[in-house]
Amino acid sequence: MTDKDLHARAIALHDSFTHDHHDRRAFLADLTRLAGSAAAANALAAAIAANPAAAAIIPADDTRLKTGTTSWNTANTRKMAGYWASPAKPAGPLPAVIVIHENRGLNDHIRDVARRVALEGFHAIAPDFLSPAGGTPADEAQAREMIGTLDLAAAVQDGAATVRMIKADKKSNGKAGVIGFCWGGAMTNRIAVAAGSALGAAVPYYGPCPDPAEAAKVKAPMLLQFAATDDRVNKTAEPWIAALKAAKVPVQAYFYEGTHHAFNNDTSAERYNKAAADLAWGRTIAFLKKNLA
Repeated sequence: MTDKDLHARAIALHDSFTHDHHDRRAFLADLTRLAGSAAAANALAAAIAANPAAAAIIPADDTRLKTGTTSWNTANTRKMAGYWASPAKPAGPLPAVIVIHENRGLNDHIRDVARRVALEGFHAIAPDFLSPAGGTPADEAQAREMIGTLDLAAAVQDGAATVRMIKADKKSNGKAGVIGFCWGGAMTNRIAVAAGSALGAAVPYYGPCPDPAEAAKVKAPMLLQFAATDDRVNKTAEPWIAALKAAKVPVQAYFYEGTHHAFNNDTSAERYNKAAADLAWGRTIAFLKKNLA
């Protein structure tokens, strides 16, 4: 087995652990058999997992930006909290972009992504979808467990309400887009369904796609970003893309050759693919600027 094959199989095991069974003992046993020793397995697991201590691309105190935390009401007296970032000296109201976190909740990496969005000339907000459960904990395993127990229908409505909220924000030009990653990619698709014409653009990254029957409810242009080796997600992709096209939704979809699930996450040494991430990011920003101007 080549190193490339070993790493691909290890990532598949990790994805099964984090997205399906959540049994860490079984995951480490399988990874040890694959890697050949417990020490090798632990090193490989650490390289695959996101590193919460990884340096930010855009520092939190970057003087080109203003940032902060905020909260807002959604449906049924629920409240959401989140992080926002905007250019420090905007020429006027800005297109608004919601940045949705992975299955580890709102963490420093997603705050960093929100700052990257803001530097491109947007008012960005990163909601914490674990707000109704008390907010994202520091423990990533606990955050994943909490994500798994969320009322998904209520979370989708929270997302749609956030679209309406940010469109009305005084920093916004009245147009809103959504981007999301992994769990957030799936949520981005669902919000596109739920928000209808209130949403101006949606960019889900490697998120499992909804029932194709929901495609007719989507009114926003869609840019779908997939990892070519991500079989778990990609089996849902083609039916969704076909349904969007049949519903006359403007849609673009890209499958990045040789990439793994979460290839945009630069805090994971094994998953991150800089070339693909940069290409996907350039397409994302151009798409948002075109549709939210």
